[in-house]
Amino acid sequence: MSVAEQLDLKPGQSLELLKELHILTRDGRINQDSRRKLKQVNHLVQFIEKVLHEVPESASGPTLADHGAGKSYLGFILYDLYFKALGKGHIYGIETRAELVEKSTALARKLGFDRMSFLAISAADASQAEALPAQIDVVTALHACDTATDDAIAFGLRKQAKFMVLVPCCQAEVAACLRQDKALALARTPLAELWRHPLHTRELGSQLTNVLRCLYLEAMGYQVTVTELVGWEHSLKNELIVARRTGQRKRSAAARLRAILAEFGLGGLEALRYPGLPD
Repeated sequence: MSVAEQLDLKPGQSLELLKELHILTRDGRINQDSRRKLKQVNHLVQFIEKVLHEVPESASGPTLADHGAGKSYLGFILYDLYFKALGKGHIYGIETRAELVEKSTALARKLGFDRMSFLAISAADASQAEALPAQIDVVTALHACDTATDDAIAFGLRKQAKFMVLVPCCQAEVAACLRQDKALALARTPLAELWRHPLHTRELGSQLTNVLRCLYLEAMGYQVTVTELVGWEHSLKNELIVARRTGQRKRSAAARLRAILAEFGLGGLEALRYPGLPD
């Protein structure tokens, strides 16, 4: 059995790229951590390829912004499997750590992936960056930590993204808010038992965060589907949110979002995380 068959690689997927990304060793071996990462990225690429096929054709091709890019595994593999053969389009990697941006820029140059750009900037500041076009077709975020996923959503809204493909990671902000007013909440409603214990606070905070994100996207004119990325044996951070822009803002979703914020004592987050909700 070949290495490609052992790793369940896609047709035409470059072994040399995987070695450059240190997913494979120079002799083609892979450890379990890298195997899990590669499986997650390849699965996500499948979802992203589907939405890229739905982007209207243009002379310049589709644009994609990847937030919290890290070492840009997702961007490089997506370019290798889709953008390279397409011959047009552009991938922008957004990452705060300058040393990773420098390494990704050098690797793209080495591989001849000349339609890849990397910015050492936060997701929150990316929407103002002059190096990025006024509109972006697809916004992705694979395990962008805590509020970086919210920043990616805000970026997508500002750039009128046709699609957003998000796999959230750790979510601490809502849990911190729940923790802060726990005693008052316990006196106010028996529902507070859902987050009385610290472990439940963290779990409920994560669940609420993603529910609120989905409602926000629906309220702002997106159709949302939620599924798992890969089997739970590969990753606990496994929720995949795919949003397609319809332009039809849903007041009912905005009303439900506000009701949930009020019920859980999170009203202060509306202006911070969910601006522009329809009345």
